[in-house]
Amino acid sequence: MHFEPRRPLRTATAAALALTAGLALAGPAAAAAPAAHKGDKVPQPPARMSEAGGARLGLPGLQVEPQAGAPAVPPKLSALSWIVSDLDSGEVLAAKNPHWQLPPASTLKTLFADTVLPKIPTAGTHKVAASDLAGMGAGSSLVGVLPGKTYKVTDLWLGVFLRSGNDAVHVLASMNGGVAATVTEMQAEAVKLGAGDTHVVSPDGYDMPGQLSSAYDLSLFAREGLKNPDFARYCSTVKSEFPGGPNTKGKPFEIDNTDRMLGGFNGVPRYAGLIGVKNGYTTNAGNTLVVAAKRNGHTVLVTVMNPQSKELNSVYTEAGELLDWGFAAEGRVTPVGSLDPVAATPAPTSAAPAPTGAAPGGPLNAASTSGVAGLSWTEAGAGGLVVLAAAAGAVAVTRRRRRRVLR
Repeated sequence: MHFEPRRPLRTATAAALALTAGLALAGPAAAAAPAAHKGDKVPQPPARMSEAGGARLGLPGLQVEPQAGAPAVPPKLSALSWIVSDLDSGEVLAAKNPHWQLPPASTLKTLFADTVLPKIPTAGTHKVAASDLAGMGAGSSLVGVLPGKTYKVTDLWLGVFLRSGNDAVHVLASMNGGVAATVTEMQAEAVKLGAGDTHVVSPDGYDMPGQLSSAYDLSLFAREGLKNPDFARYCSTVKSEFPGGPNTKGKPFEIDNTDRMLGGFNGVPRYAGLIGVKNGYTTNAGNTLVVAAKRNGHTVLVTVMNPQSKELNSVYTEAGELLDWGFAAEGRVTPVGSLDPVAATPAPTSAAPAPTGAAPGGPLNAASTSGVAGLSWTEAGAGGLVVLAAAAGAVAVTRRRRRRVLR
């Protein structure tokens, strides 16, 4: 089991916070592609996936249509799924398995922010109750929220975006009517945005049975979020201060953004023009990352899911290579799809034969309609939008395998 090293806090507040995992929100059981480990066979994508945004995006493998003078796509990308798009136009410049449903880790917090950020007044405050923190998964990443203390809403959002604090997510979800209500609203928001690959079980991205998204959907969430000035400000903040507690004698302590490309640390240089967005890591998801950068009037958006490379910082290296390629490819490739699901791009008539199917135990795809207890999916519309027909409910989980959730 691999855990990405954490950048140490300037105080032991978050580490010293002992919270017992209580009831966890669980949804329908669904197969998910686990992170590949040494000796494991690399998971294979489904033979056919959703065609939202264009028929080519539903095909497995690399999809790119270069024009004369176009740069070659970086040859050593190991991610199971990735997508490069123009943030403003929504044009997909290139992609690999963008609709493959995979565990998203903390990048799902982008959908949480899209859903909840507009509803809670930024200037507000909230006194945290112990019940606000109930239900967090064991090993959750924490910013250091303490029961009985009053926090500004802005502090909580900085805890979400910079430290990926599941404690901050649960407090904001409590302010929004509770975890179950927030999950329902997040699912509705995903459907509204055309994100048919996404099934929400927990608002913080913690590994839960059936919690899935895709590189395409995560790009939709980032694009929507960056329209909101507060979202854009939070996700691009490199460092801030968070209210302290007894361990710091009430003094605030520094929190740094765990997106290494944004701040430039732990062997990853700062990427010029980076806007940020969100990174993630869990046992099942591996490393996930959504980043956007702006240069010369162009903003390129990249989502990378679960690199199989064993090299340190591979998710950042591959995202950086894709950003470089995206800037170099602007105007030199024919788009293969769109982040606007109605703007479909036809599949080429000479498309290569698709693989015969997903690896055993692989994730659900839009064609999966049976064999998953409690889950009913319906495929509808020309874009292949998947609509969740079974509502996620809250159930008590008294025993489950411990999972460590990092960024």
